[in-house]
Order: sequence, then C-alpha cells, then structure tokens
Amino acid sequence: RELTTTEASEEAFRWSLSLISRILVRVITEGSTVVMRAINANSAKMLRRAVDCAPRGQRALWTLNVQVGTQSISPFLLSIQTGSLEASEAILVDLLTIRADRDRYYYGVDMLFQRHPDVIKRLTLDAPPLLPILFDGMVWRSRTTENGLRRVNYYVEHLIKDSEGGFARAIEWITEYQDPKVVCHPVMALVMDTVWIRVAFRSFLASKAWFLFTLVIFVLSQSLLPQEQLHDEKQPSQSKLYAIFAMRVFIYCFSMGQRVFHHVRLSARGIRMGQVKWVKCIPIPDYLHLWQESVALFLTLFLVLMLCTEPILYCLGKDGSDNDLLFSWECDAGKSVLWAYSILSSCCTVLYFVLLTDLSVLSTKVSAFVLVCRRVLTEVMLSFGATAFVIVVFAFAVNALDHDDENYTSFDKAMLHLARMSLGMVSGHDHDNLRNHPLLQIAVLVYLILSVVFLLNLLIAQLTCAYQATFWDMVGYARLNRGSIMTEIMPTVSQKRWDGFVRALELDVPIEFGEGDIGLAGGIQVFEPASANITTVDLIKRYGGSTSPDNQWPAEEGASPEDEDKFERLEKLIEKSMKKMTKSARGKNAGSTLSSMGGSSSSGPVDLSSSAGSQGDR
Repeated sequence: RELTTTEASEEAFRWSLSLISRILVRVITEGSTVVMRAINANSAKMLRRAVDCAPRGQRALWTLNVQVGTQSISPFLLSIQTGSLEASEAILVDLLTIRADRDRYYYGVDMLFQRHPDVIKRLTLDAPPLLPILFDGMVWRSRTTENGLRRVNYYVEHLIKDSEGGFARAIEWITEYQDPKVVCHPVMALVMDTVWIRVAFRSFLASKAWFLFTLVIFVLSQSLLPQEQLHDEKQPSQSKLYAIFAMRVFIYCFSMGQRVFHHVRLSARGIRMGQVKWVKCIPIPDYLHLWQESVALFLTLFLVLMLCTEPILYCLGKDGSDNDLLFSWECDAGKSVLWAYSILSSCCTVLYFVLLTDLSVLSTKVSAFVLVCRRVLTEVMLSFGATAFVIVVFAFAVNALDHDDENYTSFDKAMLHLARMSLGMVSGHDHDNLRNHPLLQIAVLVYLILSVVFLLNLLIAQLTCAYQATFWDMVGYARLNRGSIMTEIMPTVSQKRWDGFVRALELDVPIEFGEGDIGLAGGIQVFEPASANITTVDLIKRYGGSTSPDNQWPAEEGASPEDEDKFERLEKLIEKSMKKMTKSARGKNAGSTLSSMGGSSSSGPVDLSSSAGSQGDR
C-alpha cells in the first residue's frame, strides 16, 4: 500500500498472494501422504504401516510416485536425496518382495526401473549401502531341491538391456563405482559373465586380432629371422632378406603409422578440449593416465627411432658390404647403427609383450594374478632400492680398507662383487681369500647379514602381507577390469548381433518357480548346488482370499504392529520399573538417614545428663 496508490495494483498483488497460498496449501495437502510422513521421520516401521494400507495393485506405485497437480514426486528418490536410508531400505525391500495370490504374482522390480532407469547410478552416488539390498531382491531361490540342485531365478532384464532395447549402462556405472565387493555379487557376476561370454568376448578378440598379427610379424622380422640369418654358416638367403625387409616395412607403415595417427589425434583432441594436466611446461593429455596408452606411446616413440636407425636403409645403395645381396645390413654404415638399433628393437619387443598382458582379461583367475603382481611390484621395487643402497654403502666402505683383494680394489669392482654375492653367484674360493683380510671379512659378513638375511626375509614378509591384503579383492578388481573393457567394446557390437543375443535370452518368457508354477518374466534361471545357498523359507509371500487388485494384502501372521512393538514396549516397561525402583531405593535411603540422624540427636542429651548425674553422685 505504501508503494502504490492504485486499487488495481493492490488487488493484483493480493490476488497473487492468494494464488501462491492456495498452491502451497494444495501441494502440502496432496503431497503429504502417509508414505511421505514416514520418509520425513526416516522410520521403516511407519513406512511398512503406510504401504500396508495400499491396494495390492498400487502398492509399488505408492512408494514410487506421488502426483501433485501436473508434477510427480518419487518418495523413493526423495528418501535417498534427504538421507533417509532406513526408509529407503524399507521401500526397496517392499518393492523387491514377491507376493502372490491365486491369480497373479506381484513384483516391483519392473516398476522400479521404469520409474528410475538410472537407479544403479543414483545408489552408487548417494546410497551405496543399498546396492547389495537391491541385488539381493533381484534373486529368488527355491526352498526345495531337485537331484541335489536348487532352482535360482535372476531377474536381471533391466541390467542387460534398457527401455529402448539397447545395452544397459548398469555395468558401466558399477565399474565406475570401483567397489570390488559389489561387482562380485551373484547378480552382477551373472550379468557380466553372460554378456562377456555371449557377446563381448568375440568382439574383444576381433579388436585384438590386429595387434596379435602385428606382434607376430614384429617378432619374426626382429628376432627369429635375423638371428637365423646371422648364425647361418652358408651364404645369406636373398629370399629371407626380402621377407625381413617386407615385414619391417609392414611394421613401419601399418603398426607404427596407425599408432602415430592414434596418439596425435587423441593428444590434439585433449589439448583442444582442455583435457590435459600440465607438468611444468609440458601438457599431458588425460588419456595417458591409462597404463596401456602410456606403454603404447613409448612403443610408438621407439618404433619411430627404429625407423631412423634402420640398418637396411643405411646400406641401400652403399658400397662396402660383405655381400652383394639386396636389403642386407652387412655394410659399414649399417654396422655403425646396428648396436643402437638392436637396443631399440629389444625395448620394443618388451613393450609389445607388456601390452599383450591386456589379454589376461580373458580369464578372471589370470587377470587376478596379474593384478596381484602389479600390486606387490611396489614392495619389490622398495626392497631392490634398499639392497642397492646397502651395496653402494659397503662398496665405498670396503674400498676404503687397506687390502689387496682383486675383487675390491675399486668401487665398481666392489659393487659388482657384492651384488653377485647377494645373488649367490660367488664361489667358495672367493670367500677363502678373505681369510687374509680380517677387517674385509667382517665387513663382507655384515653386508651378507643385512642384504641376504634381513632384507630378503623382510621382502618375503612384505610380499606375504601385501598378498593377503589384496587377494580377497583381486577377483573383484579383475571383474572391474573386464567391466571397463566391456563398456568400451559394446558400442562396436552390431545391432543385429545384439538383438539376436537378447532374443536368445528369452527375457519376455515367464520362468518357473517350480514344476508347473509359471512365474514372472524378465529373468534368467540357473541351477546351483543345494549346499551353496541354503534356503529354508519360501521367498514368495502367498495369500489366499480375494484376488482383486483393489484389495489390500492380508495382514501377515506374526507381523502385526502389536507384535512388532512388543519388545519395544517391554523395554520401556523395564526402564520405567528400574526408574521407580531407583526412586524408591533413594527414598528409603533418605528416610533411614534422617531417622538415624534424629536418633543420634535425641540420645545425645540423655547420655550427657546421665553422665552428669553419675558424676554428681560420685
């Protein structure tokens, strides 16, 4: 009123406030359901009581959708975002409980993934403790066994394909979460093994076929054929020289050329998009953080250096060769670079085979072993560093002593001899020569105690502890490694092949809970040993009576609110009784104290008077 003098503006402002207040009242009224109140209180007990009031056909909808006007709210998502994990767990357990009447089965997993297709990602980010509960709810195990086997249904349709029929991103999200225990859950293990064996395995081998072919060509051109040519006593064969030259040209053109193009493209894209980390003045693209890419970059650089020092190119058209054969490296210019070329060739061979370890993903056990070796490599390097330090120290120390032993007359000789002693490459005669030099013998003895007894046993203890600490998680890390490879490989799988894989799974066909008991669709049925996961209760809650979807589920026997609260009421009753007993005990103690104080005060004068009277008589 102070800002305007027109009645129209005042009336418009009053109408706006009235509209906002009505909207707020409507939101609070329609959105304040019993489920939402249970979530706000983060009480699983209140939530179970709330959904027990829902019709059986809409029970899952009550926990996944609250409609307020044109907007919808998910109580389950809200409970995760607000940190009400107790209520979230109760919702998950209720949704993933299979209930049945005489007409149909009720199971909320389809509605959960239809409402939240990214539920796996949300749980990994906001509520990781709920992931095992989600996966446990997607497994049904039969109580009965058949011929020592137990029927198990895994309802993993939404972990394999998305709503559009493509490859689901559940494996990608679990891989990014990097939890070795979650990825080893039977549900994720089944999904990853199924997709890997039936789809990704062949695509992965196809992607590595070119690498394996280039590796064979490289080994033939650099190691096998040249050494055979060098050790051949006869005249070198021109056909072998042609083969070696052709193979090296193939390596330089196709293997090196492809790798140069790959790294230039990724480096340029990383620099252009700012995906780099600066080390002083050098930009390091983010893609090089993967060890495979870093090793491949070094391999590319060594191949380029090999091309620059290729002896065959130095001998083309040059005189002074030992023979008149074409493509030979037996010339003065070729021999001048042969030593450097051989070192580069040896390094490239090692790098090629290091990249070959990426094929360990084909076997989970082999992949786990490789990962264990990488984890304990740090301890080995630390031990080698400590041994090298001890060798240097004692090499200087024994070199400073006055002696004439030929093995220790200089620093380099002393260091080499001490290293040979650590490796057990010294004969007993060398130790006998130390008898003439007591001080040198004592120094060598102290060195052997430090390097062989102390450091070697310390390395064994470190490797044992490191292996025990990492072994239980190595299978999980191996599966995570396979999951990351599957995430990269799956986009290369053709749509036709993927559709054939999905049709072969028959996820739209209901699977049985027992002989003649046709159950729910969207799962994969397997049989496991009866002793693997002993199940003594029926995981399906079956009810009789009316089968109308509008009716509530009957109250479960032994699950009434009174039964749920009896221990809580008993605990409160015990607490009240203890408080009353404590108060009564305090009251009695106070009364006895007062009475004793009163008795002592009344008896005091009597004793004094009696004592005074007795003294007067005396």
